[in-house]
Amino acid sequence: MQLSFSKMNGLGNDFVMIEDLGEALELSPEAAQWLCDRHFGVGADGVILVRPATTSEADFYMHYLNADGSLAEMCGNGARCFAKYVVDHGLVPADATSLVIETLGGLRPVTFLRDENGLLATATVDMGIPKFAPEEIPADFEGTQVYDCPLDTPVGTVGITAVNMGNPHVVIWVDDVDEAPVETVGPFIEKHERFPQGTNVELAQLVDNTTIKMRVWERGVGETLACGTGACAVLVAGTLSCRVGRDATVELPGGNLEIRWHEDDHVYMTGSAAVAFTGTIDLGDEDA
Repeated sequence: MQLSFSKMNGLGNDFVMIEDLGEALELSPEAAQWLCDRHFGVGADGVILVRPATTSEADFYMHYLNADGSLAEMCGNGARCFAKYVVDHGLVPADATSLVIETLGGLRPVTFLRDENGLLATATVDMGIPKFAPEEIPADFEGTQVYDCPLDTPVGTVGITAVNMGNPHVVIWVDDVDEAPVETVGPFIEKHERFPQGTNVELAQLVDNTTIKMRVWERGVGETLACGTGACAVLVAGTLSCRVGRDATVELPGGNLEIRWHEDDHVYMTGSAAVAFTGTIDLGDEDA
């Protein structure tokens, strides 16, 4: 089986994008792992299939697999890359400035700006309303939300705030994110028994009242250069703790995202997306 793909990234958070409008492709977890392998495959943080929407309220469905082959609910950087793919490939009308993406985490409306060639330059994704109840994360904690709750880790007790932005996140505030033990705390909390479906983990540092710097350990992937849903979770946690207002620039290793928690309670993420290269690759039938 020969697959055509686009290698895309949102601030260095990279994906193998495959058009599957005929819904003929069912990738096994092993196939997704192989495609994402940076030595033997294409190399990526995840695989995204472009499929038809299953509801009249959306234009397309984004099927997202993590690098470990697990199915994920949602990916913010992936949504911007998804929008760029369908816009740049003429799958939406030439005069369109918006579309709606269906994900397992819900519908994600996207507005976008085009460059002089009609290609997508930047996109703003409506990331939806954050959820805080433990059963909505999901997380095994008492009370109505997981806010600055103590959790024992290999580096000591940390305070965690949990937010669901279409997928689960844990935010930890640190004094120096560059020196933060992401490689230790990240995988420990990702698979902690209190998070039955696992969780993404963000370590965040307040720079000033409009700027947050963060690193992320993504569930099923590891540390990545950027995470859109994670940036949204960090902004929400920062607003709840009065560190920032409802707008902030979130600085990630791969670049910056502009995040706004609007008065309508929806969180909006604005950033770029880019194509690294396109190609074809042979995938054995036994892997698909």
